[in-house]
Amino acid sequence: MLHGHGDDGYQFTQPVTADFSTNVWYGGEPAGLKEYLFHRWTSINRYPEVIAGSLAQQAADHHQLRAEQVLINSGTTESIYLIAQAFAGRKTTIVVPAFAEYEDACRMHNHQLLFLDWGQLADLPALTTDLVFICNPNNPTGALFAQVASWIARNPQTIFVVDEAFIEFTRCSPSLIPSLDHHANLIIMRSLTKTYAIPGLRLGYVVSSPTMIARLKTWKQPWTVNALALEAGRFIFEQYAHSHPPMKALLEDAAVFRNDLHHLEGLRVHDSQTHFFLVETQRGTAAELKQFLMTNFGFLIRDASNFRGLGAGHFRLATLLPEKNKVLINALAGWKN
Repeated sequence: MLHGHGDDGYQFTQPVTADFSTNVWYGGEPAGLKEYLFHRWTSINRYPEVIAGSLAQQAADHHQLRAEQVLINSGTTESIYLIAQAFAGRKTTIVVPAFAEYEDACRMHNHQLLFLDWGQLADLPALTTDLVFICNPNNPTGALFAQVASWIARNPQTIFVVDEAFIEFTRCSPSLIPSLDHHANLIIMRSLTKTYAIPGLRLGYVVSSPTMIARLKTWKQPWTVNALALEAGRFIFEQYAHSHPPMKALLEDAAVFRNDLHHLEGLRVHDSQTHFFLVETQRGTAAELKQFLMTNFGFLIRDASNFRGLGAGHFRLATLLPEKNKVLINALAGWKN
């Protein structure tokens, strides 16, 4: 999907005064990262490592894995397309609503697609497909599926591609990475762009069995991770204990934000276990509301109507500073379409 993602303020002539559309941490990059990258600016004068092997080793050490279980990529989007290419032509289930790139990547590589509604997961459905893509916590809803490990064990014939891009934005569900040795049919995608606010650098990774990673490497293009992204990844893993956003405070702010939204007429607010959540306007469409907020306040929201399974009224909000959240509440109270 080349168009229709969040953080698309560049499409408007007026400045964005508050961006609720992106689920990247609003507080910016970790302290010291900018200076660190400035001191390594000359790294752009040379080619970076072909497949970022040194960073793979750092990620492996961090997760107590072997280096051959990690593949560094240019953001989760590269990981998605790489996996879809490595299993081209397979029969694949996508749990929806979901990030559109799962479907786009699979269609590009001729997968036979089936779609499974998130609400049907509670029964741990048996699968007849070769792969399944699931985002946990889910994007765009922020919902969690706590039984995903049991579901993986129940379907050993299916490869589970679990997107954990937002796993650090919840206190309710641990990562599946520690269980990798128990599930040969598991591929986990992780992102460094969301938590550390570096989406413009594009950085993520895949962890799986050495056999699975070797398969993905046969389709991996060289030099997809640029030199500054590689340096940023090194900094993050070296400073990991000091680079984390204040998640407890963020989630507390998110709970207050959702509660305030619940009191507005004409809106349906969905439950979430993360800092972002899905809302549905019952007055007009999300596209109209987005235009209203940008034109009158410079507030940007994510029109979520292009997520498979959602409707014209759905939009996604991410939690910002409490004072900005409150101003959006007041602006939404004036939406009279």
